[in-house]
Amino acid sequence: MSDHLHNVAGEPVSPDAPQFAVATANPRRLEIVAGLTFFGALLAFLGFGAAFWRNANNEILGGTLGLGFLLFGVAMVIWGKYLTPRGPFSEPRPLMETTQLEHDELVADFASRGRVAFGRRKFLGAMITASGAVFGVVALFPLVRSLGPLPKKTFYSTKWRKGSYVATIDGRRLKATDLVTGTLATVFPEDDLGGAISQTVLIRVQDSGAVTTKPGRESWGPEGFLAFSKVCTHAGCPVGLYEQTTKQLLCPCHQSLFDVTTGATPIFGPAPRPLPQLPLFVDGEGYLRAQGDYDEPVGPGFWERGGTN
Repeated sequence: MSDHLHNVAGEPVSPDAPQFAVATANPRRLEIVAGLTFFGALLAFLGFGAAFWRNANNEILGGTLGLGFLLFGVAMVIWGKYLTPRGPFSEPRPLMETTQLEHDELVADFASRGRVAFGRRKFLGAMITASGAVFGVVALFPLVRSLGPLPKKTFYSTKWRKGSYVATIDGRRLKATDLVTGTLATVFPEDDLGGAISQTVLIRVQDSGAVTTKPGRESWGPEGFLAFSKVCTHAGCPVGLYEQTTKQLLCPCHQSLFDVTTGATPIFGPAPRPLPQLPLFVDGEGYLRAQGDYDEPVGPGFWERGGTN
């Protein structure tokens, strides 16, 4: 083995020379600068995560994410250019068989070069690990937020409760005298005006007298009024068209047709189930109110729902 080491230019290098010296007279200062820059990137990534979680505007989202990447890149450049060994070094040798000792020394020397940049700078290692970990977690925020809130039991019930007033979208309570025969209105409970799940079609199918659509629903249609969920049981479209002569509701999306006199059972189209009926009553002041919530989930079927009605 040669007694002298050479750099890439072929110039001899003394074995006693600091082979892993960096290209600066004050590496400690640059180490602090790189560490603080990594820390700044960490804070910027945290800012992006907080801004995304609070639905901030695009300027804030882009600014925090861009600043984080910028600071992270600057810190990596400082570390890579000024704080890592400046090799490579070459050691010419004739073609010859090496001993096991020489092999072990070569492996140890090769491994030590990698440890110089990390083992002697634990602060920088901690900062790059922390900033990278924070970005990894923050990067999951868009995926998590895009899933929306957990549905929990929202598929099983609406905001209709016993005694809920039947109200229009602007909050006006309806009386039995407000609708004439053959008319339709979209109504909601007062605490969920405009609610997509609670929206209901109110129809006056006759002038007076209770309307019984199915056995057990003798009191659900007082004074000729019937109320059904407006959410189609096929694909969730709003059912909003009523034909007075045939007493049928139509979903305009896929042409499902429902007979309101038999409990809004589907008689045409792809809807697999009747529209749930809302039980009504008329109070002492003449206001239309709900006897309770729908007796079944509204809208299309889902994996935990039973079979068709």
